[in-house]
Amino acid sequence: MLEPALRKRLDDLQTDYAHAIDDDRLEAWPGFFREACVYKIVTRENHQAGMPMGILYCNSRGMLSDRVLALRTANIYEPHTYCHILSRSRYEDAGGGCVAGRTNFQVIRTMEDGEMSLFAAGKYLDRIDISGPELKFAERLIVLESRRIDVLLGIPL
Repeated sequence: MLEPALRKRLDDLQTDYAHAIDDDRLEAWPGFFREACVYKIVTRENHQAGMPMGILYCNSRGMLSDRVLALRTANIYEPHTYCHILSRSRYEDAGGGCVAGRTNFQVIRTMEDGEMSLFAAGKYLDRIDISGPELKFAERLIVLESRRIDVLLGIPL
């Protein structure tokens, strides 16, 4: 059982992460991760089959920063925003100064013309480093419920 103060810090990390993306503060997004980290998006089908192939894979904070830079300067996509809806998270001690977490999510996408749609649903499977003064994601595995992925997967989930 986690101490209430640690649980609150973990919940705040989840909330702050979603709000940074939803508020278009993408430059803050890499700061939620350790320098050496994993950010991976896979489908439920591949995850259950143990297939390592993902839709997106980054293995350092530098790669995450490069992704944001590309979004801001090189990628061309129709402007849109996200609104994350998060479930209550479940956490457990993972050893080695980390906590394992699971949080279900839905992401509603709003296009520039106002059209809204359920863009993604799934679960975050996290390993969170709690050894330092700031909590950081060591790994964020995003398992999507559907294998139908919009080509507009630009903004981080």
